[in-house]
Amino acid sequence: MANIEAEALDFEPEDDDLMDEDIGEGSPNRGSASIPRLKSAITGGGSSAPKKTKGRGFRDEAAAEADRNARMAARFDSLDSDGGPGPERSIEGWIILVTGVHEEAQEDDLQNAFGEFGEIKNLHLNLDRRTGFVKGYALIEYEKFDEAQRAITEMDGTELLTQPINVDWAFSKGPFRRRNLRRRYSFKKSI
Repeated sequence: MANIEAEALDFEPEDDDLMDEDIGEGSPNRGSASIPRLKSAITGGGSSAPKKTKGRGFRDEAAAEADRNARMAARFDSLDSDGGPGPERSIEGWIILVTGVHEEAQEDDLQNAFGEFGEIKNLHLNLDRRTGFVKGYALIEYEKFDEAQRAITEMDGTELLTQPINVDWAFSKGPFRRRNLRRRYSFKKSI
């Protein structure tokens, strides 16, 4: 049989180790062969400094609410609104939103219908991944404000591929305007 040399390592536990030998009065194994036990990772394992915990549920609710209120009271940056509600220019041009687009419409159909008002810089016609049909809306970008405004006024409420479409600004400053408020809600007076 071969002679195998083995080194014996002496392990001395430190304060920050996760293993702790619990030899106490209440321990069932009072002898030299005690069972090692894991220290709690949440409480910090018995170190003198309390361990900082992260995440929801560990913070004091009153302090969290005060911190949130302090952050929300800060001054936020905003863009100039130049006189209240109205259309908003995107970074590159004026974008209009066309809703009610027929599911079998193609980009050429929209290009032909809206191209007469000016040069279309960009046209997005999003498709449903599952069916492959149009989702029902399109985004059209014009270079000039008056081209986009004319497209909105002349095409809003018209038909495209036998389906009525609605055309409006994609971005606007301030609150949205309500159209047909009487048709959406019916109020009855009760005496």
